[in-house]
Amino acid sequence: MADPHFTDAESPDHPGWRRWSLSDPTRFNTLLGPLLFRMDGAFARVRMTPEHRHSNLSNHVHGGALLGFIDVSLFAAARGHGLIVAGTAVTLDLNTQFIGGGRIGEPIEAQVELLKETGRLLFLRGLVVQGEARIAAFSATIRKPSKA
Repeated sequence: MADPHFTDAESPDHPGWRRWSLSDPTRFNTLLGPLLFRMDGAFARVRMTPEHRHSNLSNHVHGGALLGFIDVSLFAAARGHGLIVAGTAVTLDLNTQFIGGGRIGEPIEAQVELLKETGRLLFLRGLVVQGEARIAAFSATIRKPSKA
């Protein structure tokens, strides 16, 4: 779905994945770095590679960076299902359980499942993994934008 707020193109370095980023480099999402995205059946898969700037003093991925990544992944999943475009959709709630520490310099992936869509709401859940390790589990509700 074309959207002037996002760059969405096949990734030449990662066959089968799309590179997904905001067109405006001054927005929060760009702090996460380049994101890769693809649909895999009912799941949206979103990847980032955490850098030193995403680390805590234990040299693991900072919880705040993980929460930001999870939040952005929810919207990538909703876009992947063709349910929203950029605009006024908002996160109503995000429940997260941190399970393990994420390593810096190795890709992490949010695997997001759409549980239900109603007239105004999307209910989602998922896992953040790094290889075989589970880093976090989450569930969330997004309110879709008003039809203007």
